[in-house]
Amino acid sequence: MLILSDELLNFTIPNATLMNVQQLSLSRDNWSESLELITIDVNLFLLFVSPEFKFTEEVLNALSENYPNAIIAGCSTAGEISDVTVKDDSISLTAIQFQKTKIKKESVRIDEMHLSYEAGQKLGSQFDTKDLKHILLLSDGLNVNGADLVSGLRSKLPHISITGGLAADGSDFNKTFVIENDNIRDKTIVGIGFYGADLKVSFSSKGGWDSFGIERLVTKSHKNVLYELDGVPALELYKSFLGDEAKNLPSSGLLFPLSMRNNEIETPLVRTILAVNEENQSLTFAGNIPEKSYVRLMKANIDRLIDGAEDSAASVNKHGQESCELAILISCVGRRLVLKQLVEEEVEVVRVVLGDKPKITGFYSYGEIAPFCEFSPCELHNQTMAITTLSEC
Repeated sequence: MLILSDELLNFTIPNATLMNVQQLSLSRDNWSESLELITIDVNLFLLFVSPEFKFTEEVLNALSENYPNAIIAGCSTAGEISDVTVKDDSISLTAIQFQKTKIKKESVRIDEMHLSYEAGQKLGSQFDTKDLKHILLLSDGLNVNGADLVSGLRSKLPHISITGGLAADGSDFNKTFVIENDNIRDKTIVGIGFYGADLKVSFSSKGGWDSFGIERLVTKSHKNVLYELDGVPALELYKSFLGDEAKNLPSSGLLFPLSMRNNEIETPLVRTILAVNEENQSLTFAGNIPEKSYVRLMKANIDRLIDGAEDSAASVNKHGQESCELAILISCVGRRLVLKQLVEEEVEVVRVVLGDKPKITGFYSYGEIAPFCEFSPCELHNQTMAITTLSEC
């Protein structure tokens, strides 16, 4: 069953300054005092929230009470990005005041993963396409097939740019949630539509992982569940590569994703494991692994991961968008597990490329939603750094 809700806000202030952004990092000790620092007339709050943060409901209640006309949206994380810091047990809160841009919130509740494509279609059908410029998509990270969700949304909005990510739960893979105004919900997908020609949007998604070993044919799969590679049970084969790390599945699978291609022309996509099934020896991924596609195992190189984040930033900045007001960074939890104490280096290199002006927010995710570059279709990625920049002109 799919349950729909919507909310439409239109803020146009003649002769006013352009988009204003304030970036806050809320801790258990300072969240109430920090909210008092907001000085702009907010019409959109983005909250990226640690599952361990104990005062999320209180924060949402305060925002709803003090800003009754603002849209509030967000999700759980595997780490919160605020400016050039990466934190846990916090909320990365972004307060945004659009002056010329109209924003619309839509949400879909999904009860079964196999309804992900239909959920994307339903969500897309709720948006008025006139003057629609961009959609920011935030989804439950465990109960949704991200690839099907994106495909369904694209089928209804084929010419609209889409970026976003799948909510996370650290490396626990237990329960994720999204935020819709003052509600905290699982099995929910929220989309924020941005309307008007005055909004400038740029986006990119780059990785930095290295493929190794031989390429293997997917001989049995169903959507995002992989059963056999070259006729061999997928889990059995995968464990043979992991060695001692196999006992730590599924979390250790974040360190060894798969590179997948449907043909020799398409850019390979990266797929990360969400779950394993010992009984039928299958692997469940965040996105689809079609039969007759080809996959290779991947491993990380720290320098290459940081270079990938730099490449992503350079791609969104290629037209000289140093004037952007906000950069939303969505990076994969697997990257964080590899980078460990060096994780902030991939955020810092984005700051260097984008310059000092934009506020930076974001989170570590179970999947990144973005085109590879400006003229590519939107895809579900894993193990990438996806960047979206916003400003008004």
